[in-house]
Amino acid sequence: MKRSTVKELLTSTETNRDVRLKGWVRTRRGNNQVAFIAVNDGTIIHSIQVVADLGSFPEETMKRVTTGSSISVTGKLVESMGKGQSVEIQATEIEILGDCDPEEYPLQKKGHSFEFLRENAHLRFRTNTFGAVFRIRHALAFAIHKYYNDKGFFNLHTPIITASDAEGAGAMFKVTTLDLDGAPKNEEGGIDFTQDFFGRPTNLTVSGQLEGELGATALSSIYTFGPTFRAENSNTPRHVAEFWMVEPEMAFYDIHDNMDLAEDFLQYLIQYTLEHCQDDLEFLNKMVDKGLLERLRFVMDNPFERKTYTEAVDILMKSGKKFEFPVHWGLDLQSEHERYLVEQHFKRPVILTDYPRDIKAFYMKQNDDGKTVRAMDVLFPQIGEIIGGSQREERMENLLERMREMNIPEDELWWYLETRKFGTVEHSGFGLGFDRLIMFITGMSNIRDVIPFPRTPKSADF
Repeated sequence: MKRSTVKELLTSTETNRDVRLKGWVRTRRGNNQVAFIAVNDGTIIHSIQVVADLGSFPEETMKRVTTGSSISVTGKLVESMGKGQSVEIQATEIEILGDCDPEEYPLQKKGHSFEFLRENAHLRFRTNTFGAVFRIRHALAFAIHKYYNDKGFFNLHTPIITASDAEGAGAMFKVTTLDLDGAPKNEEGGIDFTQDFFGRPTNLTVSGQLEGELGATALSSIYTFGPTFRAENSNTPRHVAEFWMVEPEMAFYDIHDNMDLAEDFLQYLIQYTLEHCQDDLEFLNKMVDKGLLERLRFVMDNPFERKTYTEAVDILMKSGKKFEFPVHWGLDLQSEHERYLVEQHFKRPVILTDYPRDIKAFYMKQNDDGKTVRAMDVLFPQIGEIIGGSQREERMENLLERMREMNIPEDELWWYLETRKFGTVEHSGFGLGFDRLIMFITGMSNIRDVIPFPRTPKSADF
């Protein structure tokens, strides 16, 4: 008999039929005559109840039906007389697939802290909370590919190992095959990378943007979706060393086209999750963040407010609110400033544009005022910035001037500069931190809890 999943059985309208189920025991209760076994296989947040008449099964078999054990159940799917479920399985055969010692199994029926579950990340997928989070993570990954595919974008696989630093930040993980104890030296006494695997220093990427621009200037619209890395010794709930980014790049897009795409993209993803992950979202709304569904609908129901950075600074300075971090023109906005604009002032998501050029990257298009660039940040409730992007500088002279000001070597980015030399066009793009999006959509407050196996300072377990 073919195996059925818990999701298939719980959504079935056809009862009084023989079925076979395989899964893990969540709980077992009952008395001397009957056992009620909750079985889950991860396909849905709910478990299905298996009813076993103890007189019909060997005592040795039933002793092994413990929390965490894996079992195969054959029986009849019937309408349930109990509360909370529409169907249940009346078992005729039970086979133990894998034993689980209840004295050693870390996941007992009691609640566990997220910190405890991070230490047991190999098992936390079996909990309701993390099952919900990672089913939503899958749904969002699929929705991202569907959104861009349906819009005619091409998925571009940009390199994970790179010789460039797209942001100019410098916090990168080095990649080498040289022996760290006896690395060859050059005439200056430094490491001779000409003898390394690639013949030059290389790192793990911080962004696929620059390579993405190359694709966009031939394919019109592309998007990247892959892992990125930052070697920052940061231990906040918002930072990890390895995370995933979605970075679309579009030829013939100005900053306004860029904003339109970002707003439509975010609302599409939230709508997709509301439609396809209802059970998981309702569980998280009940158990993790009681304001979750209200916040998701807040983003869906309100057009995004669009203001310049200068207008935002003026609003913040006139607000009368005492912020922890100072506010004045020329400083980057902090999360508390962004959340004030979204949650208290405009009461809707906000897109800010035209930031001071001195706090933004070299590749952003310069405005005619000589002070600002066509950057944009999308701000959400609770988390602040969720998307950062810009119209890119397509004018060779302006780009070169900015690179020289920021001491970015032209010879290392010759390939990037040539796109401005051979048929340059207006183009734009942005980056969405996939993991922070999942934090927002699930209500989880720590980024370590939306990544299956987080990489943080002094931690590379699992």
